[in-house]
Amino acid sequence: MAERGVPATLDEMRAIVAQFPGPDQDAAQETTAREAQLTKPAGALGRLEEITQWMATWQGKHPPTCVHPRTAVFAGNHGVAARGVSAYPAEVTAQMVKNFVDGGAAVNQLCRAVDADLRVYEMALEESTADFTQEPAMSEEECAMALAYGMMAVEPGIDLLAVGEMGIGNTTSAAALAAALYGGGAAQWVGPGTGVAGSALERKIEVVEQGVARHKSAAKDGFDLLRRLGGRELAAMVGAIMAARMAHVPVLLDGYACSAAAACLAAIDTHALDHCLVAHCSAEPGHRLLLDKLGKKPLIDFGMRLGEASGATLVIALVKAALDCHTGMATFAEAGISGKDAE
Repeated sequence: MAERGVPATLDEMRAIVAQFPGPDQDAAQETTAREAQLTKPAGALGRLEEITQWMATWQGKHPPTCVHPRTAVFAGNHGVAARGVSAYPAEVTAQMVKNFVDGGAAVNQLCRAVDADLRVYEMALEESTADFTQEPAMSEEECAMALAYGMMAVEPGIDLLAVGEMGIGNTTSAAALAAALYGGGAAQWVGPGTGVAGSALERKIEVVEQGVARHKSAAKDGFDLLRRLGGRELAAMVGAIMAARMAHVPVLLDGYACSAAAACLAAIDTHALDHCLVAHCSAEPGHRLLLDKLGKKPLIDFGMRLGEASGATLVIALVKAALDCHTGMATFAEAGISGKDAE
């Protein structure tokens, strides 16, 4: 991959982050100007107006569009799953990928409902990452290659990207990443995931504690932490988020695992997630705390905890509604309606 010009080292990834483009203030100002003329009181559409402003700012154009949204689901297996941290065995990851391909998963139905393009990316499912309680989950090369693979999800013509994951054991990685990044005891970051409770939940907490104790002080930065405690699918999501930033494509983040992966990027550059909105707050208890740390307010809170980009895909409907209101509503002048300053 490196020979084809695809970054294959973590240093190359760090260099890309340093080149991230900033917001397009001209597009933002055009959006604000039109919003003020629409037939409604200022701010009356609440966060729908925020969505429109965000889309224009990070697409770098006005009006913004949502005609080719893509949902990207990355699937990977975690070596730490062998420690009994999930209610399901690791082979379920590959079985669910087949379900995606066959059209039988929730995300398939949601993509159909919002007219989104679904892509599923398998991340070496036959080979789990290493058990992070014993050694780093990935080598630097493995992590960099996973990041590079994720970048390929952002193709020309896409104007919105919803990212999510599938991987037995990945809420354990998410909790470990969050604890290593933000501190606090493992218990506040660990949740039931696929439904573990009792002694299994205690075991999951202990596994996270062991992983954080082994790797937190050794990690050089967010990328290094990602390769030590993360997984291939988590790294690939980060790569997709990075490529989207470079291509001026706004990103909808899904649940806990997705947000924890993205937090590794925020640890490198505090503005690295400015082009991302968090679609929903997962029922996984650590997610709300993580979003507070990231300064991100979810768009919806439906008690979802499925993963597979289901929450992010659902929110594409809100994005389309926001843009339709912004572009389709009449202005006060067009409708012949007196504005608030009219006498």
